[in-house]
Amino acid sequence: MTSQLSAGELVALALQTMRAVQYAFLITLGSSGEPHARLMQPFPPEDDLTIWFGASPRSRKVRDIADNPRVLVTYQQDAENAYLVVYGTAVVVDDLAERQRRWMDAWSAFFVGGPTGDDYVLLRVTPDRLELMNFAKEVTPPPYGLQYANLVRSEGGWTVAQP
Repeated sequence: MTSQLSAGELVALALQTMRAVQYAFLITLGSSGEPHARLMQPFPPEDDLTIWFGASPRSRKVRDIADNPRVLVTYQQDAENAYLVVYGTAVVVDDLAERQRRWMDAWSAFFVGGPTGDDYVLLRVTPDRLELMNFAKEVTPPPYGLQYANLVRSEGGWTVAQP
């Protein structure tokens, strides 16, 4: 089976996948080139697929992003036997109003100063490429289940590209 979905429909499905799960893996590269993966709780993605995370400014992930802003964010949605890999560029955002807007009360255990404390910053990931597979929606380009749908963002929007 292969998907006949347009780029717009595939992006909508990627957004649906992102919104269906509570946690995602953020993967960075350390200064030695070694990948670092950690399970995190992102905010619901924006309509343009921008991803936001809360972090400590003294964390390894923030140091990694300072050295190399290229990151991966991965999502797994078991209910549809689906996964999404988001390739993007991360930046650290320390704007107080943005930090207050993007806060989860459950994080008080991790960031005792809350959204205004000096141990809380945001990470904003701007996606530029997506890998998507979703068996429930038949997004399984040939050969069946061995390749993913590949989308690339340019100034004109998202397009389907060869993996």
